[in-house]
Amino acid sequence: MHKLSAVPEPNITYQPKQYECKRAEGQSDWSGRLDQPFWKKANWTDEFVDIEGDLKPLPTKQTRVKMLWDDEYFYIGAELEDNEIWANQTERDSVIFYDNDFEVFIDADGDTHHYYEFEINALNTVWDLLLSKPYRDQGPAINGWDISGLRTAVYIDGELNNPQANNRKWSVEIAMPWSILKECSLHKRAPIAGENWRVNFSRVQWQVDIVDNQYVKRINPATGNSFPEDNWVWSPMGIVNMHYPELWGYVIFVDEQTTEDSQQPLYITNIEQYKWLLRQLYYRQRQYASEHDRYCDQLEIIYAMLPVDIQSIARMEQLQLETTSSMFQMSIIVPDQQVRLCIRQDGWVWEEA
Repeated sequence: MHKLSAVPEPNITYQPKQYECKRAEGQSDWSGRLDQPFWKKANWTDEFVDIEGDLKPLPTKQTRVKMLWDDEYFYIGAELEDNEIWANQTERDSVIFYDNDFEVFIDADGDTHHYYEFEINALNTVWDLLLSKPYRDQGPAINGWDISGLRTAVYIDGELNNPQANNRKWSVEIAMPWSILKECSLHKRAPIAGENWRVNFSRVQWQVDIVDNQYVKRINPATGNSFPEDNWVWSPMGIVNMHYPELWGYVIFVDEQTTEDSQQPLYITNIEQYKWLLRQLYYRQRQYASEHDRYCDQLEIIYAMLPVDIQSIARMEQLQLETTSSMFQMSIIVPDQQVRLCIRQDGWVWEEA
């Protein structure tokens, strides 16, 4: 039997970002520009922050996103300020983050398994893949999965791969068809108004020097390798790892435009808070297993590993635990919901009526 592994725990308060995604009207001209009428009614997200959130300084270059939806597509528009616009990857499904890139992550049913990753660079080269579960849970990436019917466009305010140009920003338009995305949704369909999907966005940014009038990744003299990339995101993760779907933002699909002065509804519902409690117990079970090579069969031991304020909350709930040496399942009743939430050793979360 392979040794049971721990899962690094994010250093962050649970406050995923939220976005009300409005219905699209009309058609994009697919120029890659976001100042066209098609995008006018969509609000900008908050500006991106470092992937670790408040633990690190704010990004040096602005990134923000707009979203829309209709009966056919989920539309995403991203604007990336940059005075160094370059890209080298030209083959679909190559490792796009070797370049500066923009990335999309979608967990349609919010169970942290069977989710999508999409990357695009300034050359409009894309990489789309499906993950059956996060890498931390031994999930493989399925590179052969493609978004059939995908539409993308890139606009460059400046010149690509020209350090002498007056470079200001690049922007992308993406349309992902529901006919493909619904594969991993809860009801195997597109969302309806009022529902939410878990989504996050990332921007990979490399430090570069100009050598012979070309952008070259900056080398760290201490290691002889390039400096690590910056990771800037919409909803911060508290860890340098995008593959923690439990921390992605909530995109709520709405029919009517809200007024500018309306309060954005809090979408971290009671059920979502209980999912997060189970997730914290999962982190501790994985930690315990890495130290003892088996899962803990006593809740009180797991509770004692939690922060003090969470311990008292956990002890008040109707938690159940089942274990073998190599597997566990924990569950909790959500008060007033007639729903039991469950989590198991590979992080999968599900509901039982």
